[in-house]
Amino acid sequence: MIHIRNAFTEDIPIIRDIAYQTWPIAFGDILESQQIDYMLEMMYSASSLTDQININGHRFLLAFFYDLENINNESGHRECRYIGYSSYELNIAGTGKTKIHKIYILPKYQGSGCGKAMIKEIEKIARFNNNGTLSLNVNRNNRAITFYKNFGFKIITEENIDIGNGFFMEDYVMEKVL
Repeated sequence: MIHIRNAFTEDIPIIRDIAYQTWPIAFGDILESQQIDYMLEMMYSASSLTDQININGHRFLLAFFYDLENINNESGHRECRYIGYSSYELNIAGTGKTKIHKIYILPKYQGSGCGKAMIKEIEKIARFNNNGTLSLNVNRNNRAITFYKNFGFKIITEENIDIGNGFFMEDYVMEKVL
């Protein structure tokens, strides 16, 4: 069973670990390795993640399950296995929209329902906060587009975002009315 909890600055190492395992596989066929390395450092350095949480108002969620095969013999507690994360921002720029900034699931657990659980949790939080739309950006060549369409997201527009160092994010903006 997948569980979701809020993540905080002390969880940054978990988020970074998942990102560094996921990104080369998710983007290896789409982006040059130099751009992947650049973006990982730009968005997933400890200082960048700290700023996202403490300054930019991004809220992170961690997805996990209890590993029933690995029980700590000393405490008897089940080990927790983190398999994904997401981040979102409520009422982006005062629009009444919740922006999903990130959803990444370890490749081994894609298709497990984890991404669906993350979207449902963010939908619930958005509704609770009177936000009527979910918005996200996705690389125009990312196979996750189909995943988002299956949850009712529609392509609204395209964006080319200059992220520096000669690199661009070439994205679709997708939205879902709640």
